[in-house]
Amino acid sequence: MLPLSSNSNKLFRKLSLRTRIFVTMILLVMISSVLIAVVTFYQFREQTIDYHEVRLGKKEDQVKQSVNFTLKQTTYPRTTEYLGLIFKDDIYQISDVLSAPFNIYDLDGQLIKSSRPKFEMQTQSNCLDAEILNNLESSIEKRYVQRNSAAGDQYQASYTYINDQRFKPIGILNLPYYEDNSFYDDELREFLLRLGTVCVLLLFLAIGLAYFISKYITRSLQTVSDMMHKTDLTKSNEKIFIEEPSSEIGKLVDSYNAMIDELEHSAVKLARSEREQAWREMAKQVAHEIKNPLTPMRLSVQSFERKFDANDPDIENKVAEYSDTLIQQIDTMSNIASAFSNFAEMPAQQNETLDVVKIVKLALDIFTEDYIHFTSENEEIIAKLDRTQLIRVVTNLVKNAIQAVPDVDDPRIIVTVSSETDYVKITVADNGVGIQEEFKDKIFEPKFTTKSSGMGLGLGMVKNIVETYKGSISFSSQPKKGTVFTVRFPKES
Repeated sequence: MLPLSSNSNKLFRKLSLRTRIFVTMILLVMISSVLIAVVTFYQFREQTIDYHEVRLGKKEDQVKQSVNFTLKQTTYPRTTEYLGLIFKDDIYQISDVLSAPFNIYDLDGQLIKSSRPKFEMQTQSNCLDAEILNNLESSIEKRYVQRNSAAGDQYQASYTYINDQRFKPIGILNLPYYEDNSFYDDELREFLLRLGTVCVLLLFLAIGLAYFISKYITRSLQTVSDMMHKTDLTKSNEKIFIEEPSSEIGKLVDSYNAMIDELEHSAVKLARSEREQAWREMAKQVAHEIKNPLTPMRLSVQSFERKFDANDPDIENKVAEYSDTLIQQIDTMSNIASAFSNFAEMPAQQNETLDVVKIVKLALDIFTEDYIHFTSENEEIIAKLDRTQLIRVVTNLVKNAIQAVPDVDDPRIIVTVSSETDYVKITVADNGVGIQEEFKDKIFEPKFTTKSSGMGLGLGMVKNIVETYKGSISFSSQPKKGTVFTVRFPKES
């Protein structure tokens, strides 16, 4: 039984709150109906027992009064030996008037007279059991009631003493009483039938009430559950407003709304903190990149100052070399500033209907490397994109691939354009050094680079452009075998 109970508990706990309330209310009605039926049956049985006991007592009192009256009127001596003569004819009259058959025994339990002549002829009834005599004699009230059943019927038999004028026992009065329960059985059957009808009606009523009450109770909880399911840490979340909620639901709603306020406050603080951290990192990166060309510029100026000689016949070549060095470093600083500016402020999208195959070919024309190859399964793929930003994506990916193949014996870069239902797919594959496993999670971070020069902004810029168009960018790479970048743009942005 324990495993079954445990399984039932587990099954009940898995049910929804609404189902639990529904099932509980139905069970309560059913259990209450069963208990009422049991209590009714018990009450009827007790009433029946009490009724027969009272009725037997009344019959016994009536018979005793008649017997005592007969003893007062008789002319025979009031002794045990004359009881048969005293009640020779009167016993029948008393029995007929009171509709109560009875028997008279002597003190030893021998039958003296019976109101039923046939009873006197039954030899097994002519003598009382010793148990009856002992119980009667030991009883405080000098009265003993015997209960028996025969052929499914219940009957009782009371035994009391017949006393003379001096209250001395001279005989035993036996009053048999057969219980007729047909009336109470009919009443019980009729009552239980009515009770069953009421219980069925209550059951249907309880099912309806349980459905609406459980729905009403759980409606607010369902609202809270739906709102919590929609809660997004990255967006502004709505608060819950419920008209006239219960105290428990009200506390839950207040807690949720307070959590939303705290969440928004924390999100603002986190965003501010992230922006500040990003700017600090950017400032460090800018300072680092600017310092790189400043150092050789400082050294060049110091060297030129020490070695400058106006009378040197080769002074013009040295001045020209010095100027070239400064111009080169200044150009480097200018490129740094342009790169950061382009990353920080993306130009507004100018969507236009264009041929992606044609634009990608145009973007590759600026490269002079003969190991760059272009392929396309389609002669024309039309999409709505920004021409400048599409060129920027392709050139940055190709530049990244070129920087990956300087030490490869037979470098090769393949740019492919293809169509995939609602998307344009552009892949840039190289057979370069590949990307190490520990760097793959950081490859799109704006300040991350694995190269000795550059700011690491190219792939971050590409990712920004692609995500602006609700596209996707991914890559696969194997160290010393190469890398493949895949970009997908929706044709209708």
